[in-house]
Amino acid sequence: MIKQPPYLKKGDKIALVCPAKKLPKPIDHAIEILKGWGLEVILGDTVHAGHHQFAGTDALRTKDIQRFLDDPSIKAIISGRGGYGTIRIIDHLDFTEFKKNPKWFVGFSDITVLLSHLIAQCNTQCMHAQMPYTFDESTEEALISLKKALFGEKQTYSYQSSFKNRAGEAGGILIGGNLTLLAMVQGSVSEMDFTDKILFLEDVGEQEYSIDRMLRMLKRAGKLAHLKGLIVGAFNEIAEEKISFGQTADEVIWDIVKEYNFPVCFNFPTGHISNNLNMVLGAEVSLKVETNNVQFKYL
Repeated sequence: MIKQPPYLKKGDKIALVCPAKKLPKPIDHAIEILKGWGLEVILGDTVHAGHHQFAGTDALRTKDIQRFLDDPSIKAIISGRGGYGTIRIIDHLDFTEFKKNPKWFVGFSDITVLLSHLIAQCNTQCMHAQMPYTFDESTEEALISLKKALFGEKQTYSYQSSFKNRAGEAGGILIGGNLTLLAMVQGSVSEMDFTDKILFLEDVGEQEYSIDRMLRMLKRAGKLAHLKGLIVGAFNEIAEEKISFGQTADEVIWDIVKEYNFPVCFNFPTGHISNNLNMVLGAEVSLKVETNNVQFKYL
């Protein structure tokens, strides 16, 4: 069983940090939204820091996150944005105090490195969800899904897929995140166990050949054969190549997993999109997939 941090309640302190790239714009509106949920928002030094493209030096970002990992009064840590840089500091973070007082860690994209590490090394649930940098472009539904998750309200997501799914039902522990980052942590201490899990994947700005290569790497490593289910989120902002790859991202993914028997759903609302619904890594979920209809439920 993967440990569940305490859910938030009004009056709780949360921290905002930037483990990777620096913020290119103020996040005052996002801070007001979080305060409107009844939370006390503490800003880390990295929120206003900059060092080249990063939110401060590696040392500063490490120190900033460490401060909140160790502080038992902080009940959740939310990443301001992703970008690139989390993998540069992950091995310098000490999770000793965090394991004694686990708290929610929230982010997506590059933050997948941290989320994967929390599952692999701390056996602690965490959240793949909108970050303050993306609040302005977010749907209300996605923000509400984050709020409900933080405060412990169980949710069900239902939607229709435009790409034909493989029907079936599955139940199990949810893992996943950004495909590029999941590929980058393979073979390291931050690598999650994929066996008997329901996996979700998303990515942005990767061309079809790159998606094909990363998924085939995971397949050759034995990561896909023993899944209970596969959830394919948004694979968007794919630049057109001079010579067409000949398959869309969804077609690439289907081609790689079609030999297996587990249910597969496409177009799930998660990823670098406005309707990026909260996904709790480590949570027990059920997945019911029909040809074009999908129901996902937290148990």
